[in-house]
Amino acid sequence: MSPGARPAYRIETERTVLRCWQPQDAELLLRSIAQSIDHLRAWMPWASGEPSTLEEKSAQLRRWRAAFDLDEDYVYGIFSPNEKAVWGGTGLHKRLTGEALEIGYWIHVDQVNQGLATETTAALSRIAIEVHKVDRVEIHCDPTNVRSAAIPRNLGFVLEATLGRRAAGTDGSPRDVMIWTLFSDTYSGTPVADAPIRAFDVVGSEIPFPAT
Repeated sequence: MSPGARPAYRIETERTVLRCWQPQDAELLLRSIAQSIDHLRAWMPWASGEPSTLEEKSAQLRRWRAAFDLDEDYVYGIFSPNEKAVWGGTGLHKRLTGEALEIGYWIHVDQVNQGLATETTAALSRIAIEVHKVDRVEIHCDPTNVRSAAIPRNLGFVLEATLGRRAAGTDGSPRDVMIWTLFSDTYSGTPVADAPIRAFDVVGSEIPFPAT
């Protein structure tokens, strides 16, 4: 992140609220995972460790909040507009080389096929480029996950490669992975650049766009 930049702790899209997790969100998150567990286990390796206890989930959310505050990683919950339901999870992850962030996402089973993953991914991509000032945003997904692959394609990301046996499947076996990339110098003119969002820093002050 460039000097003086303020990470977005809360992002409002047309239909959702994305925000940094708080420990008190543990019960809502557990409920959302439980309702979606069969759907999640098909694609998300972490889902094999669910359900967890309330104490375990609270501790996990504390770790995510700590990493957010330290600018180490940015994990967001996807909430309904009134924030009384968890509709999924997403994040901007610092696990790539260079000036880059990776976006991951999952959506509650009842909200699938409503465009929410596309809407929230566009919002985070805009935050990554305009607030964090990265050179590129990446999305990695299983080639067989057609719904997931459609999201970066529809947002103007470029499929750079499909790498063989470079990731772990839900059963731990090697699987292929698609690498989708959006570069900052080709960002203008994509649906991401026009994503309607409002973003707020840790004290609730609105972040202007273009971010300063």
